[in-house]
Formats: sequence, structure tokens, C-alpha cells
Amino acid sequence: MAGQLNLRHLQYFWVISREGSIVRASEVLGLAPQTLSGQLATFEASVGGRLFKRERRSLVLTELGRMVLGYAEDIFATAAELNDALSLSPSDRPLRLSAGISATIHKLIAYHLLQPALGLKRPVSLHCVTGRTEDLLMALKRQELDVVLTDRMPSLEDHSHLMVHSLTGSTVSLFGAPTLAGRLREKFPASLTGEPFLANATDSPYYDMLMNWFSVVGVRMKMVAQIDDSALIKVFGREGLGVFAAPTVIRDEVCRQYEVEHIASIEEVREELYAVVRGRNLIHEGVRAICTA
Repeated sequence: MAGQLNLRHLQYFWVISREGSIVRASEVLGLAPQTLSGQLATFEASVGGRLFKRERRSLVLTELGRMVLGYAEDIFATAAELNDALSLSPSDRPLRLSAGISATIHKLIAYHLLQPALGLKRPVSLHCVTGRTEDLLMALKRQELDVVLTDRMPSLEDHSHLMVHSLTGSTVSLFGAPTLAGRLREKFPASLTGEPFLANATDSPYYDMLMNWFSVVGVRMKMVAQIDDSALIKVFGREGLGVFAAPTVIRDEVCRQYEVEHIASIEEVREELYAVVRGRNLIHEGVRAICTA
């Protein structure tokens, strides 16, 4: 398409599509039918093809017309949402919060970390992105994100103007399907030797601590899978495929949601959580709620 899209022409096309005829659309728009017909012809010339074809006395969208209408519906729906938002007082407008969440953080933990922002009196429009911490920090620097939640203390040598806030910490516990967990609670931790183990992604910060603890207490488990999705590993555990680790702070929710049982907590192994933000001042209301909860 040559030139810039004429949004007024797009609106005329959209109304014609909605009303089903140029005559009815001209009444809605307050234009003469001849004028509206000429504007439609101009728009069709600019997009390089016919948008309607006549069948008997009705206008029917062409393939090109259906494609353009799809975009028009999205554009004018967004415009209506914007109009509604602008009609509200500033304090009532939704607060957009874009949060990056390290893929190694358990989803239940991420929910709890975000809860303070969701509990604001002002409505919040939340956008979440998961990924590698380093990739998320780059997006934060590019101002694509407002905050990054991570389970590792990031090195900020290459990320000037970013600040780290400690959020919370938790010991780590082991879980398993009821039959497996009941058997392993007896004579723990020696009972773990030779049992199947579902490993979180090996770049999880507490993974090395857990492996070191196994070595210290003389336990050699059989690793049957390495899974980088915190929800998927719990599903495998529920099906009895092995023991898995998760922060103790979400113990009750893990047991209830995934129908597994708690085997034991390991005091020597902890997960620490952090929020990374731009600048020293917590200007964004949602980010401030997360960092100060």
C-alpha cells in the first residue's frame, strides 16, 4: 500500500461493513451517500483492491475486505477502550505494570510476589513475561519492563542505573506422590538414596546448594529428569515419577494443588528472591508495592 493509512477512510469502511450498505452508513456518519461512496473508492484505491462486491442488492466483503475489517475491528475496539480510560479520573485509570519473571521462579511464588501490586485500590493492568534473567534485565533497561523478579542476585556491572531490592527468602522442601512421600519420610534423609529425583533447571540458584547437601549427608539420588518449568515438574511429581524440590513457603499450596505430600524441609538450602528496578526512586506505584510489601 502506497502512502500512509487514512484512519478516517478506514472508519468509513468499518461503518459501511457494520451497517451493510452505504445508505445506512451515510445516515450514521452524517454524510451524503455519494460522498461516502467516493470516500470508499478513494480508500480502495489506496489499499490496492476492492473491499466489497455486490450480490443482488447487498454489499459483501471480498477476501481483502475481510482482512482489512479484522484490523479495523481491533483498532476501533482499542480506541473505544482508550476513550473509556480517558473518561476516568487519573486515579481511576488502570495502572499498567509490566513484570519480567525469571523462568526458574516457581509460579506460585511469582503470584505471591505480584499480589501487593494487584491489591492496590487503583485497578492494575498486568503484563507478565517469563525468561532468562539476563534477557529480562536487558528488556528492563530498554524500558520494556517495569520490574524483574529473579531468584538470583544479578551482577549489575553491565547494567548501570538498575537497582536490586531483596524481597524474601525460604528454605527448600522435598515433595512426592503420597505413597512415595510416606515411605521416604521414614529414616530421612538416608531413605532418599537410590530414589528417583526430578531436578529443577540446573541453573536454579538453589540447585547447587541442594546437590551439595545431598553430598554432605551421604545421599545419592537417581536423577530421572531435568525440567525447567516449575509447574511441569510438579505434575511429574504428582504422577509418582520422582521427588522434587520447592520453596517451603508454598508448601501447603503445592500439596493442595498438585496432590502431593511434604517429605521434609531442608534448613541448609534456601531460595532468595529479588526485584530489579530502574533507578533509586520507586516511582511506579505497582513496583513500589512489590518492593516494600
